[in-house]
Amino acid sequence: MARDYYEILGVSRNADKEELKSSYRRLARKYHPDVNKEAGAEDRFKEISRAYEVLSEPETRDRYDRFGEAGVAAGAGGAGFQDFSDVGGFADIFENLFNNFAGGVAGGQNQRRRNGPVRGDDLRLDLKLDFREAVFGGEKEIRISHLETCEVCSGSGAKPGTRPRSCSTCTGSGQVRRVTRTPFGSFTQVSACPTCNGTGQMIEEKCETCDGVGAHQVTKKLKITIPAGVDNGTRLRISSEGDSGQRNGPPGDLYVYLFINEDVEFKRDGINILSEIKISYLQAILGARLEINTVEGPVEQVIAPGTQPNIVLTLENRGVPRLGNPVSRGNHLVTVLVDIPTKLSSEERELLEKLAKIKGDRTGKGRDGLFGKLFQ
Repeated sequence: MARDYYEILGVSRNADKEELKSSYRRLARKYHPDVNKEAGAEDRFKEISRAYEVLSEPETRDRYDRFGEAGVAAGAGGAGFQDFSDVGGFADIFENLFNNFAGGVAGGQNQRRRNGPVRGDDLRLDLKLDFREAVFGGEKEIRISHLETCEVCSGSGAKPGTRPRSCSTCTGSGQVRRVTRTPFGSFTQVSACPTCNGTGQMIEEKCETCDGVGAHQVTKKLKITIPAGVDNGTRLRISSEGDSGQRNGPPGDLYVYLFINEDVEFKRDGINILSEIKISYLQAILGARLEINTVEGPVEQVIAPGTQPNIVLTLENRGVPRLGNPVSRGNHLVTVLVDIPTKLSSEERELLEKLAKIKGDRTGKGRDGLFGKLFQ
């Protein structure tokens, strides 16, 4: 038993023409065989098309409402080859479908876009920086290869003194249409013109400099400014240094992605810099005044007596400038490592034993005291 046509389209029996068209377009896009490869999609599409074919015409809809499927079966043969472009059915729907999948462009507005200026492609360059270059920024020279508009033909691709002519295949539109008539209506497929590759123009005499392309590859040097505080993955946009546009279109942009080389001495944690310093156990006990390396050079730092292993010293405002606000800087965090010797000379051991004995006498624990055990 045939399903109700209104049910197939998901509309009420008093739906107007616009509701029918809207529902039909939505379902046709969903179940068209070129789009939906699931099993049963093609049969569903045919069912939807048949329902719209009947209900979109007042006469056949009236017969269907009165007599059901039997009322329209006799006229199905003639109605099956109706050109749905007249009612905004298949033609505009599938033109859009094929445009999306074949890269075609439909309509006069898109035709002007095809023959008008086209923006050039954006380019990407990956650039490695040393650790200090990323911290402080500065100028950097790079080399890029991009398309530039041919100066001889001004980008037309034609030999100086000549001009491109309209393509005879597509009459300058850049696209060709193919209409296929089926029992379910007319299918219009729009695709790029194979003769002119969608440009709408033919060049009879090519420019010798660019061989008719209208642009040529150029390698050039650029000086770019690296902001202070950049990090891995920071992206810089260099305006208008991408490929040149077509037909006087604007050039694309160059995007420089920054990657930071690791440093043997410093590491980074956000806008803070991390490093380590190793001191002797005597310096840890007695204290010391040492030079600590920073990204700006050595600075003098006091190591307090009794400094414990793994304590972190903070050197304020000696970290990484905040990107976009270089006045604000992070800190340099220095982890103190205490070097405990594994071997002692006889003289060192004798001195330490005396010290351990003195420490023990004061605590009443002698060589069994904590200080004594440390150097046994």
